Amino acid sequence: MRLVVVSNRVALPDSSDRAGGLAVALDEALREGSEGLWFGWNGETSRRPSDSVHEQRHGKVSFATVALSREEFAGYYESYANRCLWPLLHFRVDLTAYDEEAEHQYRAVNERFARLLAARLRPDDVIWVQDYHLIPLAGALRRLGVSQRIGFFLHIPFPPAALFETLPGHERLAEDFAAYDLIGTQTEADAAHLRDYLAKTLAVPLEGGSLLHRGREVRLDAFPIGIDPAGFRALATAEEGESEFLRLRANLRDRALVVGVDRLDYTKGLVRRMRAFESLLAQFPEARRQVEYLQVAPLSREQVEDYRRFRLELEQLTVKINAQYGETDWTPVHYINRILSRATLAGLYRAASIGLVTPIRDGMNLVAKEYVAAQDADDPGVLVLSRFAGASAQMPEALLVNPYDVASVGRALEQARQMPRAERRARHAALYAGLCRQDLRGWRQSYLDSLRGTRA
Repeated sequence: MRLVVVSNRVALPDSSDRAGGLAVALDEALREGSEGLWFGWNGETSRRPSDSVHEQRHGKVSFATVALSREEFAGYYESYANRCLWPLLHFRVDLTAYDEEAEHQYRAVNERFARLLAARLRPDDVIWVQDYHLIPLAGALRRLGVSQRIGFFLHIPFPPAALFETLPGHERLAEDFAAYDLIGTQTEADAAHLRDYLAKTLAVPLEGGSLLHRGREVRLDAFPIGIDPAGFRALATAEEGESEFLRLRANLRDRALVVGVDRLDYTKGLVRRMRAFESLLAQFPEARRQVEYLQVAPLSREQVEDYRRFRLELEQLTVKINAQYGETDWTPVHYINRILSRATLAGLYRAASIGLVTPIRDGMNLVAKEYVAAQDADDPGVLVLSRFAGASAQMPEALLVNPYDVASVGRALEQARQMPRAERRARHAALYAGLCRQDLRGWRQSYLDSLRGTRA
Protein backbone atom coordinates (compact mmCIF):
# COMPACT_ATOMS: atom_id res chain seq x y z
CA MET A 1 0.00 0.00 0.00
CA ARG A 2 1.75 3.15 -1.24
CA LEU A 3 1.33 6.52 0.51
CA VAL A 4 0.79 9.53 -1.74
CA VAL A 5 1.24 12.96 -0.14
CA VAL A 6 -0.13 16.02 -1.93
CA SER A 7 0.78 19.52 -0.76
CA ASN A 8 0.88 23.01 -2.18
CA ARG A 9 4.69 22.97 -2.01
CA VAL A 10 6.84 19.86 -2.26
CA ALA A 11 9.93 19.65 -0.06
CA LEU A 12 12.40 18.29 -2.58
CA PRO A 13 15.52 16.42 -1.41
CA ASP A 14 18.26 18.78 -0.20
CA SER A 15 16.02 21.87 -0.43
CA SER A 16 15.64 24.47 2.32
CA ASP A 17 11.92 23.58 2.50
CA ARG A 18 12.92 20.38 4.31
CA ALA A 19 14.22 22.25 7.35
CA GLY A 20 10.85 22.26 9.13
CA GLY A 21 9.58 19.42 11.26
CA LEU A 22 6.45 18.84 9.15
CA ALA A 23 8.47 18.26 5.97
CA VAL A 24 10.64 15.75 7.84
CA ALA A 25 7.57 13.96 9.23
CA LEU A 26 5.92 13.65 5.82
CA ASP A 27 9.17 12.44 4.28
CA GLU A 28 9.52 9.77 6.99
CA ALA A 29 5.93 8.66 6.41
CA LEU A 30 6.62 8.25 2.69
CA ARG A 31 9.75 6.17 3.40
CA GLU A 32 8.10 3.83 5.89
CA GLY A 33 6.48 1.72 3.17
CA SER A 34 8.04 0.07 0.17
CA GLU A 35 7.43 3.24 -1.89
CA GLY A 36 6.02 6.74 -1.62
CA LEU A 37 4.98 9.61 -3.91
CA TRP A 38 5.00 13.34 -3.08
CA PHE A 39 3.08 15.53 -5.55
CA GLY A 40 2.58 19.30 -5.74
CA TRP A 41 3.86 22.68 -6.85
CA ASN A 42 7.60 23.17 -7.36
CA GLY A 43 7.53 26.84 -6.28
CA GLU A 44 8.21 28.13 -9.82
CA THR A 45 6.02 30.20 -12.13
CA SER A 46 5.84 30.18 -15.92
CA ARG A 47 4.24 32.39 -18.55
CA ARG A 48 1.40 29.96 -19.24
CA PRO A 49 -0.09 26.80 -17.67
CA SER A 50 1.71 23.58 -18.52
CA ASP A 51 1.04 19.91 -17.90
CA SER A 52 4.76 19.22 -17.74
CA VAL A 53 5.60 17.21 -14.63
CA HIS A 54 9.14 17.01 -13.32
CA GLU A 55 9.78 13.63 -11.71
CA GLN A 56 12.74 12.53 -9.63
CA ARG A 57 13.41 9.69 -7.26
CA HIS A 58 15.27 9.76 -3.98
CA GLY A 59 15.53 6.34 -2.35
CA LYS A 60 12.03 4.94 -1.87
CA VAL A 61 10.27 8.21 -2.63
CA SER A 62 9.29 9.71 -5.97
CA PHE A 63 8.75 13.45 -6.28
CA ALA A 64 6.42 14.79 -8.96
CA THR A 65 6.20 18.58 -9.26
CA VAL A 66 4.53 21.07 -11.57
CA ALA A 67 4.89 24.81 -12.11
CA LEU A 68 2.10 27.37 -11.87
CA SER A 69 1.53 30.05 -14.47
CA ARG A 70 1.81 33.61 -13.22
CA GLU A 71 -1.95 34.02 -13.63
CA GLU A 72 -2.57 30.84 -11.63
CA PHE A 73 -0.18 31.93 -8.90
CA ALA A 74 -1.94 35.29 -8.59
CA GLY A 75 -5.44 33.81 -8.50
CA TYR A 76 -5.07 30.41 -6.83
CA TYR A 77 -2.32 31.20 -4.34
CA GLU A 78 -2.10 34.93 -3.66
CA SER A 79 -5.75 35.84 -3.94
CA TYR A 80 -8.14 32.99 -3.14
CA ALA A 81 -5.95 30.91 -0.82
CA ASN A 82 -4.21 33.73 1.04
CA ARG A 83 -6.43 36.81 0.78
CA CYS A 84 -9.71 34.94 1.07
CA LEU A 85 -9.43 31.55 2.80
CA TRP A 86 -6.51 32.39 5.12
CA PRO A 87 -8.17 35.33 6.93
CA LEU A 88 -11.60 33.66 6.94
CA LEU A 89 -10.28 30.45 8.49
CA HIS A 90 -8.56 32.58 11.13
CA PHE A 91 -11.93 34.20 11.98
CA ARG A 92 -11.00 37.50 10.24
CA VAL A 93 -14.11 38.07 8.14
CA ASP A 94 -13.20 41.77 7.98
CA LEU A 95 -10.03 40.96 6.01
CA THR A 96 -11.57 38.34 3.71
CA ALA A 97 -11.29 39.48 0.08
CA TYR A 98 -13.39 37.26 -2.19
CA ASP A 99 -12.83 37.45 -5.95
CA GLU A 100 -14.84 35.28 -8.35
CA GLU A 101 -12.06 35.02 -10.92
CA ALA A 102 -9.59 34.03 -8.19
CA GLU A 103 -11.92 31.23 -7.10
CA HIS A 104 -12.03 30.07 -10.72
CA GLN A 105 -8.22 29.90 -10.76
CA TYR A 106 -8.19 28.11 -7.39
CA ARG A 107 -10.49 25.42 -8.74
CA ALA A 108 -8.72 25.20 -12.08
CA VAL A 109 -5.37 24.56 -10.40
CA ASN A 110 -6.92 21.85 -8.22
CA GLU A 111 -8.52 20.27 -11.31
CA ARG A 112 -5.16 20.27 -13.12
CA PHE A 113 -3.37 18.83 -10.10
CA ALA A 114 -6.04 16.11 -9.90
CA ARG A 115 -5.73 15.21 -13.58
CA LEU A 116 -1.94 14.98 -13.45
CA LEU A 117 -1.98 13.06 -10.17
CA ALA A 118 -4.69 10.59 -11.24
CA ALA A 119 -2.51 9.43 -14.14
CA ARG A 120 0.14 8.38 -11.59
CA LEU A 121 -2.06 6.59 -9.06
CA ARG A 122 -2.15 2.87 -8.32
CA PRO A 123 -5.21 0.92 -7.18
CA ASP A 124 -3.95 0.41 -3.61
CA ASP A 125 -2.65 3.97 -3.02
CA VAL A 126 -3.64 5.94 0.08
CA ILE A 127 -3.74 9.69 -0.62
CA TRP A 128 -3.05 12.31 2.06
CA VAL A 129 -3.83 15.92 1.06
CA GLN A 130 -2.37 18.79 3.06
CA ASP A 131 -4.07 22.09 3.93
CA TYR A 132 -6.42 24.77 2.69
CA HIS A 133 -4.83 25.32 -0.73
CA LEU A 134 -6.13 21.93 -1.88
CA ILE A 135 -9.62 21.55 -0.38
CA PRO A 136 -11.22 20.79 -3.81
CA LEU A 137 -8.67 18.12 -4.76
CA ALA A 138 -10.59 15.06 -3.58
CA GLY A 139 -13.76 16.13 -5.40
CA ALA A 140 -11.75 16.65 -8.59
CA LEU A 141 -10.18 13.20 -8.19
CA ARG A 142 -13.55 11.55 -7.54
CA ARG A 143 -14.93 13.06 -10.76
CA LEU A 144 -12.05 11.37 -12.58
CA GLY A 145 -13.04 8.01 -11.13
CA VAL A 146 -10.52 7.81 -8.29
CA SER A 147 -11.97 5.56 -5.57
CA GLN A 148 -8.92 5.11 -3.33
CA ARG A 149 -8.89 6.36 0.25
CA ILE A 150 -8.31 10.11 0.36
CA GLY A 151 -7.60 11.98 3.57
CA PHE A 152 -7.26 15.69 4.25
CA PHE A 153 -5.50 17.54 7.05
CA LEU A 154 -6.26 21.17 7.84
CA HIS A 155 -3.21 22.71 9.49
CA ILE A 156 -4.95 26.00 10.35
CA PRO A 157 -8.17 26.67 12.31
CA PHE A 158 -11.74 26.27 11.07
CA PRO A 159 -14.22 28.94 12.21
CA PRO A 160 -17.81 28.55 13.44
CA ALA A 161 -20.40 27.92 10.72
CA ALA A 162 -21.86 31.43 10.98
CA LEU A 163 -18.49 32.90 9.99
CA PHE A 164 -17.70 30.44 7.22
CA GLU A 165 -21.11 31.01 5.66
CA THR A 166 -20.14 34.62 4.91
CA LEU A 167 -17.97 33.31 2.05
CA PRO A 168 -19.72 33.58 -1.33
CA GLY A 169 -20.15 30.07 -2.73
CA HIS A 170 -19.20 28.38 0.53
CA GLU A 171 -21.50 25.50 -0.42
CA ARG A 172 -19.03 24.47 -3.12
CA LEU A 173 -16.33 24.02 -0.48
CA ALA A 174 -18.76 21.98 1.62
CA GLU A 175 -19.15 19.59 -1.29
CA ASP A 176 -15.36 19.49 -1.64
CA PHE A 177 -14.89 18.53 2.03
CA ALA A 178 -17.50 15.78 1.68
CA ALA A 179 -15.42 14.01 -0.99
CA TYR A 180 -12.79 12.99 1.58
CA ASP A 181 -12.85 9.80 3.65
CA LEU A 182 -11.11 11.37 6.66
CA ILE A 183 -10.68 15.04 7.61
CA GLY A 184 -8.19 15.83 10.35
CA THR A 185 -7.94 19.08 12.29
CA GLN A 186 -5.57 20.38 14.92
CA THR A 187 -8.08 20.65 17.78
CA GLU A 188 -11.42 19.23 18.90
CA ALA A 189 -12.91 22.71 18.58
CA ASP A 190 -11.88 22.94 14.91
CA ALA A 191 -13.33 19.48 14.24
CA ALA A 192 -16.59 20.46 15.95
CA HIS A 193 -16.85 23.69 13.93
CA LEU A 194 -16.32 21.85 10.63
CA ARG A 195 -18.66 19.02 11.61
CA ASP A 196 -21.39 21.47 12.57
CA TYR A 197 -20.94 23.43 9.36
CA LEU A 198 -21.17 20.35 7.13
CA ALA A 199 -24.15 18.97 9.05
CA LYS A 200 -25.92 22.29 8.68
CA THR A 201 -25.06 22.65 4.98
CA LEU A 202 -25.35 19.26 3.32
CA ALA A 203 -24.46 16.16 5.36
CA VAL A 204 -26.29 13.89 7.79
CA PRO A 205 -24.61 13.40 11.21
CA LEU A 206 -23.86 9.81 12.21
CA GLU A 207 -23.00 8.32 15.58
CA GLY A 208 -19.35 8.71 16.53
CA GLY A 209 -18.96 12.10 14.89
CA SER A 210 -18.96 10.99 11.24
CA LEU A 211 -21.16 12.42 8.50
CA LEU A 212 -23.01 10.86 5.58
CA HIS A 213 -23.28 12.57 2.19
CA ARG A 214 -24.45 10.88 -1.02
CA GLY A 215 -23.66 7.47 0.37
CA ARG A 216 -20.15 8.41 1.49
CA GLU A 217 -19.17 8.36 5.13
CA VAL A 218 -16.86 11.25 6.04
CA ARG A 219 -14.96 10.91 9.31
CA LEU A 220 -13.79 14.01 11.18
CA ASP A 221 -11.39 13.97 14.10
CA ALA A 222 -8.70 16.00 15.80
CA PHE A 223 -5.05 14.98 15.40
CA PRO A 224 -2.92 17.58 17.23
CA ILE A 225 0.43 17.88 15.52
CA GLY A 226 3.57 17.61 17.66
CA ILE A 227 7.33 17.91 17.33
CA ASP A 228 10.33 15.64 17.92
CA PRO A 229 11.20 16.97 21.41
CA ALA A 230 14.40 14.98 21.88
CA GLY A 231 15.62 15.91 18.42
CA PHE A 232 14.97 19.61 18.94
CA ARG A 233 16.58 19.53 22.38
CA ALA A 234 19.67 17.99 20.77
CA LEU A 235 19.77 20.88 18.25
CA ALA A 236 19.90 23.36 21.13
CA THR A 237 23.06 21.78 22.55
CA ALA A 238 24.79 20.89 19.27
CA GLU A 239 27.53 23.12 17.88
CA GLU A 240 25.42 25.78 16.11
CA GLY A 241 22.79 25.95 18.84
CA GLU A 242 25.38 26.02 21.61
CA SER A 243 27.26 28.84 19.86
CA GLU A 244 24.09 30.95 19.62
CA PHE A 245 23.22 30.20 23.24
CA LEU A 246 26.64 31.28 24.55
CA ARG A 247 26.73 34.41 22.37
CA LEU A 248 23.33 35.57 23.59
CA ARG A 249 24.07 34.83 27.24
CA ALA A 250 27.27 36.87 27.03
CA ASN A 251 25.48 39.81 25.42
CA LEU A 252 22.54 39.73 27.87
CA ARG A 253 24.78 40.14 30.94
CA ASP A 254 22.25 38.48 33.29
CA ARG A 255 19.25 40.28 31.78
CA ALA A 256 16.17 38.18 31.06
CA LEU A 257 15.41 37.62 27.38
CA VAL A 258 11.84 37.48 26.08
CA VAL A 259 11.70 35.85 22.64
CA GLY A 260 9.04 35.66 19.96
CA VAL A 261 9.49 33.88 16.62
CA ASP A 262 6.76 34.15 13.99
CA ARG A 263 6.21 34.67 10.32
CA LEU A 264 5.24 38.33 9.77
CA ASP A 265 1.48 37.80 9.72
CA TYR A 266 -1.44 39.62 11.33
CA THR A 267 -2.75 36.36 12.84
CA LYS A 268 0.33 36.14 15.07
CA GLY A 269 -0.66 39.11 17.24
CA LEU A 270 2.72 40.80 16.91
CA VAL A 271 1.57 44.40 17.42
CA ARG A 272 -0.42 43.52 20.54
CA ARG A 273 2.52 41.43 21.74
CA MET A 274 4.92 44.34 21.42
CA ARG A 275 2.43 46.58 23.20
CA ALA A 276 2.27 43.96 25.97
CA PHE A 277 6.05 44.23 26.40
CA GLU A 278 5.65 48.01 26.47
CA SER A 279 2.98 47.53 29.15
CA LEU A 280 5.43 45.45 31.21
CA LEU A 281 7.90 48.36 31.20
CA ALA A 282 5.16 50.86 32.03
CA GLN A 283 3.53 48.84 34.85
CA PHE A 284 6.76 47.56 36.40
CA PRO A 285 9.55 50.17 36.26
CA GLU A 286 11.80 47.75 38.15
CA ALA A 287 11.80 45.52 35.05
CA ARG A 288 13.54 48.20 33.00
CA ARG A 289 17.18 47.38 32.23
CA GLN A 290 16.46 43.85 33.56
CA VAL A 291 14.76 42.45 30.47
CA GLU A 292 15.02 42.63 26.67
CA TYR A 293 12.60 41.50 23.99
CA LEU A 294 13.73 39.91 20.71
CA GLN A 295 11.14 39.40 17.97
CA VAL A 296 12.17 37.36 14.94
CA ALA A 297 9.63 37.89 12.15
CA PRO A 298 10.67 36.74 8.65
CA LEU A 299 8.84 38.66 5.93
CA SER A 300 5.72 37.11 4.46
CA ARG A 301 3.49 37.93 1.46
CA GLU A 302 5.17 41.27 0.88
CA GLN A 303 3.08 41.83 -2.26
CA VAL A 304 -0.12 42.04 -0.15
CA GLU A 305 -0.97 45.59 0.98
CA ASP A 306 -2.35 44.45 4.37
CA TYR A 307 1.01 42.85 5.17
CA ARG A 308 3.01 45.92 4.12
CA ARG A 309 0.92 48.14 6.40
CA PHE A 310 1.28 45.64 9.22
CA ARG A 311 5.06 45.57 8.85
CA LEU A 312 5.25 49.37 8.92
CA GLU A 313 3.14 49.54 12.09
CA LEU A 314 5.39 47.02 13.82
CA GLU A 315 8.56 48.88 12.82
CA GLN A 316 7.18 52.20 14.05
CA LEU A 317 6.16 50.66 17.37
CA THR A 318 9.67 49.22 17.84
CA VAL A 319 11.19 52.66 17.33
CA LYS A 320 8.67 54.26 19.70
CA ILE A 321 9.36 51.84 22.58
CA ASN A 322 13.12 52.08 22.19
CA ALA A 323 12.94 55.89 22.04
CA GLN A 324 10.76 56.10 25.14
CA TYR A 325 12.46 53.53 27.37
CA GLY A 326 15.89 52.83 25.89
CA GLU A 327 19.13 54.02 27.42
CA THR A 328 22.65 54.37 26.07
CA ASP A 329 23.57 50.88 27.26
CA TRP A 330 20.16 49.18 27.05
CA THR A 331 17.88 48.63 24.04
CA PRO A 332 14.54 47.17 25.17
CA VAL A 333 13.35 45.77 21.81
CA HIS A 334 15.31 43.99 19.09
CA TYR A 335 13.43 43.22 15.88
CA ILE A 336 14.76 41.30 12.86
CA ASN A 337 13.15 40.05 9.64
CA ARG A 338 15.67 37.38 8.66
CA ILE A 339 15.01 33.65 8.50
CA LEU A 340 17.16 31.85 11.08
CA SER A 341 18.16 28.19 10.87
CA ARG A 342 16.43 25.70 13.15
CA ALA A 343 19.69 25.11 15.02
CA THR A 344 20.14 28.85 15.63
CA LEU A 345 16.53 29.11 16.80
CA ALA A 346 17.06 26.19 19.17
CA GLY A 347 20.00 27.99 20.77
CA LEU A 348 17.98 31.22 20.90
CA TYR A 349 15.07 29.52 22.65
CA ARG A 350 17.45 27.92 25.12
CA ALA A 351 18.90 31.33 26.03
CA ALA A 352 15.49 32.97 26.51
CA SER A 353 13.99 33.21 29.98
CA ILE A 354 10.50 33.75 28.56
CA GLY A 355 8.90 32.39 25.39
CA LEU A 356 6.15 34.79 24.27
CA VAL A 357 3.70 33.08 21.90
CA THR A 358 0.51 35.12 21.58
CA PRO A 359 -1.28 34.62 18.25
CA ILE A 360 -4.80 35.97 18.01
CA ARG A 361 -5.73 32.66 16.34
CA ASP A 362 -3.54 29.70 15.42
CA GLY A 363 -4.17 26.12 14.39
CA MET A 364 -1.48 24.74 16.69
CA ASN A 365 1.78 26.76 16.93
CA LEU A 366 4.91 24.65 17.09
CA VAL A 367 7.12 27.53 18.30
CA ALA A 368 5.55 27.06 21.74
CA LYS A 369 6.51 23.39 21.71
CA GLU A 370 10.01 24.00 20.37
CA TYR A 371 10.64 26.63 23.04
CA VAL A 372 9.79 24.13 25.78
CA ALA A 373 11.89 21.39 24.16
CA ALA A 374 14.98 23.63 24.00
CA GLN A 375 14.94 24.59 27.69
CA ASP A 376 17.41 23.39 30.31
CA ALA A 377 15.26 21.15 32.53
CA ASP A 378 17.24 22.16 35.62
CA ASP A 379 16.75 25.90 35.13
CA PRO A 380 14.03 26.33 32.50
CA GLY A 381 12.33 29.41 31.14
CA VAL A 382 8.59 30.13 31.20
CA LEU A 383 6.16 29.85 28.28
CA VAL A 384 3.55 32.62 27.99
CA LEU A 385 0.95 31.30 25.54
CA SER A 386 -2.21 32.61 23.91
CA ARG A 387 -5.44 30.85 24.80
CA PHE A 388 -6.32 31.08 21.11
CA ALA A 389 -3.42 28.93 19.91
CA GLY A 390 -4.33 25.30 19.37
CA ALA A 391 -1.31 24.34 21.48
CA SER A 392 -2.97 25.78 24.59
CA ALA A 393 -5.26 22.75 24.84
CA GLN A 394 -2.18 20.53 25.20
CA MET A 395 -0.09 22.92 27.29
CA PRO A 396 -2.15 24.01 30.33
CA GLU A 397 1.02 24.37 32.45
CA ALA A 398 2.05 27.43 30.41
CA LEU A 399 0.93 30.88 31.53
CA LEU A 400 -2.18 31.14 29.36
CA VAL A 401 -3.18 34.66 28.37
CA ASN A 402 -5.73 36.59 26.32
CA PRO A 403 -3.67 38.42 23.66
CA TYR A 404 -6.38 41.06 23.31
CA ASP A 405 -5.80 42.10 26.94
CA VAL A 406 -2.46 43.84 26.56
CA ALA A 407 -2.10 44.88 30.21
CA SER A 408 -2.74 41.35 31.50
CA VAL A 409 -0.11 39.95 29.13
CA GLY A 410 2.29 42.53 30.55
CA ARG A 411 1.49 41.27 34.05
CA ALA A 412 2.02 37.68 32.90
CA LEU A 413 5.47 38.65 31.64
CA GLU A 414 6.32 40.03 35.09
CA GLN A 415 4.94 36.87 36.71
CA ALA A 416 7.16 34.80 34.42
CA ARG A 417 10.16 37.00 35.18
CA GLN A 418 9.68 36.57 38.93
CA MET A 419 8.64 32.90 38.92
CA PRO A 420 10.60 30.77 41.44
CA ARG A 421 12.86 28.10 40.06
CA ALA A 422 10.91 25.26 41.68
CA GLU A 423 7.70 26.33 39.97
CA ARG A 424 9.48 26.77 36.64
CA ARG A 425 10.90 23.26 36.89
CA ALA A 426 7.52 21.73 37.75
CA ARG A 427 5.75 23.49 34.90
CA HIS A 428 8.49 22.58 32.42
CA ALA A 429 8.54 18.91 33.45
CA ALA A 430 4.80 18.63 32.83
CA LEU A 431 5.03 20.45 29.51
CA TYR A 432 7.93 18.34 28.26
CA ALA A 433 6.18 15.12 29.25
CA GLY A 434 3.21 16.27 27.18
CA LEU A 435 5.45 16.88 24.17
CA CYS A 436 6.74 13.34 24.43
CA ARG A 437 3.25 11.84 24.75
CA GLN A 438 1.97 13.62 21.64
CA ASP A 439 4.99 13.89 19.39
CA LEU A 440 5.31 14.29 15.64
CA ARG A 441 5.67 10.57 14.93
CA GLY A 442 2.56 9.80 16.96
CA TRP A 443 0.57 12.48 15.09
CA ARG A 444 1.54 11.04 11.73
CA GLN A 445 0.91 7.44 12.73
CA SER A 446 -2.45 8.06 14.38
CA TYR A 447 -3.73 9.95 11.33
CA LEU A 448 -2.54 7.36 8.81
CA ASP A 449 -3.86 4.46 10.89
CA SER A 450 -7.26 6.16 10.93
CA LEU A 451 -7.15 6.86 7.19
CA ARG A 452 -6.15 3.31 6.32
CA GLY A 453 -8.99 2.11 8.54
CA THR A 454 -11.63 3.91 6.46
CA ARG A 455 -13.53 2.09 3.75
CA ALA A 456 -12.17 2.65 0.25
